[in-house]
Amino acid sequence: MLLKTNTMTDIKNQFPQLFLRLALAVTMLSAVADRFGFWSKENSAWGNMESFKEYTRQLTFFLPEALSTVSAYAATFLEILFSLMLILGFKTKFAAYGSGILMLIFAISMTIASGPKAPLNYSVWVGSAAALLLAVQQHYSLSIDQLTKKI
Repeated sequence: MLLKTNTMTDIKNQFPQLFLRLALAVTMLSAVADRFGFWSKENSAWGNMESFKEYTRQLTFFLPEALSTVSAYAATFLEILFSLMLILGFKTKFAAYGSGILMLIFAISMTIASGPKAPLNYSVWVGSAAALLLAVQQHYSLSIDQLTKKI
């Protein structure tokens, strides 16, 4: 007798899968909003892009300054792109892998530059693992991917 595996695409797991997509996306968009000054000073880590570029410089101390600046803008662009893709459920596997790898790079860089406490406090390891778990799913419920799936 074959046992049916319990995947994240089972009907009872559609909400948790959608919740995971949205939680990852909103988390990344919140960080971007901080860089653009949308959060109040009391609720802000950087408050503006200049401060974020300085922080990125600390994390990428091993890179030339020009590449460090490029990485700050690239990370911001990718966080916006992957977030929108996750919200819509468009190319979800690609967006989830991209998010997981991006957060893994953040976590490793933060650990090397600042020690283990910062990425643990900001749950960067958990975010990366969650995105990678989402990436290995067979199907994406409640998504553009599901609507455009060929039968």
